[in-house]
Amino acid sequence: MKVTFLGTGTSQGVPVIACGCEVCSSANHKDKRLRSSIMISSPAGNIVVDTTPDFRYQMLREKVQHLEAVLITHSHKDHIAGMDDIRAFNYFQQSPIDIYATDFSQNVIMREFAYAFADYKYPGIPEINLRAIDDEPFEVNGLKIIPIQVMHYKMPVTGFRIHDFTYITDANSIAPEEKDKIRGSKVMVVNALRREKHISHFTLDEAVALGQELEIPQVFFTHISHQLGLHDEVMKELPAGMALAYDGLSIEI
Repeated sequence: MKVTFLGTGTSQGVPVIACGCEVCSSANHKDKRLRSSIMISSPAGNIVVDTTPDFRYQMLREKVQHLEAVLITHSHKDHIAGMDDIRAFNYFQQSPIDIYATDFSQNVIMREFAYAFADYKYPGIPEINLRAIDDEPFEVNGLKIIPIQVMHYKMPVTGFRIHDFTYITDANSIAPEEKDKIRGSKVMVVNALRREKHISHFTLDEAVALGQELEIPQVFFTHISHQLGLHDEVMKELPAGMALAYDGLSIEI
């Protein structure tokens, strides 16, 4: 199983235009962060986690030719806004795409993309099969997926564990029983927005502490804002077995 980081950035704390800060001005490609998403590839095909506003470019950049399913962590706009571009895969695959999401997220998706669920469907709209998920494990592409509920301030967000890999974004607290679902993972990806305390995201120190508490051998940080600083500078201070992820990074699990 291969995991590719499609994006490791965030809309939180990021200027809407290039502001001339050291991150904006950096020549290091590891400082160029699109909105956070990953792709999980196996012999059975590709699964994308979240369709960000950058979804179309992310698919083009990685030369993705086929998409079997999408997992949705939560329904904030920076995680679902690119869903309309699923239509390209519909066209070439001649089939709908399965979207796995909680009931709450499904309701938002149906409201935001109402034209995809209308009684009369205009030709060329995205073809989506909504698949409900809750706390129970489910299977996609032959992979067992364990949902992990984390809290994004007061909003439940779904993390996912697949074999020895756990992916968590947009969280600032995790209940003990949900942490137990993560324990034993060999690789964990978790959000680390910035250094300063935030109402709904882990800080870098909090994300480091979580990895150490759960004794995860390899931790990657994602959902990184400009406020965290330059990739190479932050890397110098991280403990062994921990690293900032960057757009385009691929790891084998």
